[in-house]
Amino acid sequence: MIYQQSSPFPAGFLWGASTSAYQVEGAWDSDGKGPSVVDMLSHPVGKADFTVASDHYQQMEADVAWFAQLGLKAYRFSVAWSRVIPDGDGAVNPAGLDFYRRLIATLRDHGIEPIVTLYHFDLPWALEQQGGWLNRHTIEVFVRYADMLFRELGDQVRYWLTINEQNTMILHPGAIGTPPGRALPDKKSLYQQSHHMLVAQAQVMQRCHTLLPGAKIGPAINTTSMYAATCRPEDAIAAHNWETLRCWSFLDVAVHGRYNALALRYLQDRDLAPQMLPQDGELLAAARPDFVAINYYSTATIAASRGDASDVAPRAGDQQIMLGEPGVYRPEENPYTAKTPYGWVIDPVGLRLTLRKVCERYNLPVMITENGIGAPDTLAADGTVDDGYRIDFLRQHIEQIQLALADGVEVIGYFPWSAIDVVSTHQGYAKRYGFIYVNRDEQSLHDLRRIPKRSFGWYQQVIASNGQQLQDTR
Repeated sequence: MIYQQSSPFPAGFLWGASTSAYQVEGAWDSDGKGPSVVDMLSHPVGKADFTVASDHYQQMEADVAWFAQLGLKAYRFSVAWSRVIPDGDGAVNPAGLDFYRRLIATLRDHGIEPIVTLYHFDLPWALEQQGGWLNRHTIEVFVRYADMLFRELGDQVRYWLTINEQNTMILHPGAIGTPPGRALPDKKSLYQQSHHMLVAQAQVMQRCHTLLPGAKIGPAINTTSMYAATCRPEDAIAAHNWETLRCWSFLDVAVHGRYNALALRYLQDRDLAPQMLPQDGELLAAARPDFVAINYYSTATIAASRGDASDVAPRAGDQQIMLGEPGVYRPEENPYTAKTPYGWVIDPVGLRLTLRKVCERYNLPVMITENGIGAPDTLAADGTVDDGYRIDFLRQHIEQIQLALADGVEVIGYFPWSAIDVVSTHQGYAKRYGFIYVNRDEQSLHDLRRIPKRSFGWYQQVIASNGQQLQDTR
């Protein structure tokens, strides 16, 4: 649809950027922090791990000053559960909690709205050793952990996110990694973990509304649209299959409080359905999120399954992998889209389509909590970083957000990944996303100096103009 009048970004739009604790903080065992599952992962030889990361724990005040110079209206970050409760289930670590108090106070001093993610892949290792999310007890301790943060930080935090990319953890557990000597869980166990996460999330959303009636909270799922490879009806069915299982099956429970009918039938047919207690339905139905957060990077193109092993053929990389599943869907290439250096599909128009679908399905405001392009950014001899490709990528996506606003979608914020370079879960420090370059590489920390990239100045003008100035004028 081509509109005769454009729709500007609303006043108060949350122009921001994102990080996660384990990828940016470092200080993995400092000041009483306990180990998390990501601290225990095996890393590819020669790739950076998370022990120092971007040293944000030590350089937080200076980093926030950079964020303020960038002009951020909001900053989305996660709390490391094992930093504030080292074993996930015991006493609060005062030093860890103080770090987040200081971070939030520093953000507010600079006029930056804190957006807090409760859980971003980094379950405390002590809980993992007790069964992790497969152990229903983790529901109880997650709710207790969230309650503590609501009480201790809630007077300064208005926006909360529950669990980051639950669908990635369940559908692509290998994308997150596994500790040495451990095999990936079987699918039935994964869907049982997912159910426990959904019940925990629902209780946390209800607790937030009770303890912080002025706050808002929502789920954050890696959400994308699926295209049928052809006009063949069977391809359309396959695309709907995978879009439902990958996206709506998780968001339907989070928003509507009930399992999606097609997704539940799939689980029952394959003996993957989780064990549910009688009270779970009531708990799920009471959640009532205030908004939906989506992490959007790319779309996928899907064909009908051939029903054999040839369906399982990856077409992209990392958590954007579309593996295929016999009897469900088969991944195909899209000749109309480009790809990043790491094989991720680049599809700005797909963001508009995804926003339309989320709005139509849930009738809630939408916060885009991740969107970005990973690339091997290079520090030039003159001390600059020219990431014009990042400007092009983000500009095209922001243009599509504005069109989604014209479509009637209530988009309340945009948080590119990432505010500052972070350690990629898969590619260490070779794959960079930030507006701010961190002067380190895979093995050498160098001086960890912060250097604004070309995209820094561009995003600065985008924010200052409330999205009206999208062209690169530098």
